[in-house]
Amino acid sequence: MAFYQLIETQKIPASISEIWDFISSPANLKEITPAQMGFVVTGNTGTGKMYPGMIITYKVSPFLGIKLDWMTEITQVKEHEYFVDEQRIGPYALWHHQHKIEPIEGGVLMTDIVTYQPPFGVLGAIANKLLIKKQLRAIFDYRTIALERRFGKSIL
Repeated sequence: MAFYQLIETQKIPASISEIWDFISSPANLKEITPAQMGFVVTGNTGTGKMYPGMIITYKVSPFLGIKLDWMTEITQVKEHEYFVDEQRIGPYALWHHQHKIEPIEGGVLMTDIVTYQPPFGVLGAIANKLLIKKQLRAIFDYRTIALERRFGKSIL
C-alpha cells in the first residue's frame, strides 16, 4: 500500500504568537478551508488551549458533496513551535499532519507535512493520482490566500 507526503511552506508577516493563536484554534479551520469542502467543526471548537489528546470532530464533503464524519486527535503539542493531528475516523486509511512554525526575519515560516494513505488499496492509489493529490494542493493553495488575507502577503 502506498503512502504519500505533501510538504507546504508559507512565509507570513506576523509574530509567532499571532500565528500560533490562530492555527492552534479549531475554531479558525473553517476560515482557511474552501467553502466547497462543506467543512464544519462539530466538536471541540477551540475555546480552550490545544493539548495532546484533544479530540476534534468535523463534517466534511471532500467528494461529490457527500458528508463525511472526520475525527482527529492532537497527539503532540509544543507551544509556539508545532502540533500534530492524526485522523482517528475519516476518509483516509492514514492521516498524520505536522504543523510547524518558526521565526524568520520579518515573520514566521509555517511548514505543513501531511503524510497520508488513501483507502481502498490500489483504487486509492489511482484516486490519489487522479484526484486526491490535486485536491489537497488546492486546499493548501486556498489556505495560503486565506492567511494572506488575514495577516498580509509576505515580502520575504
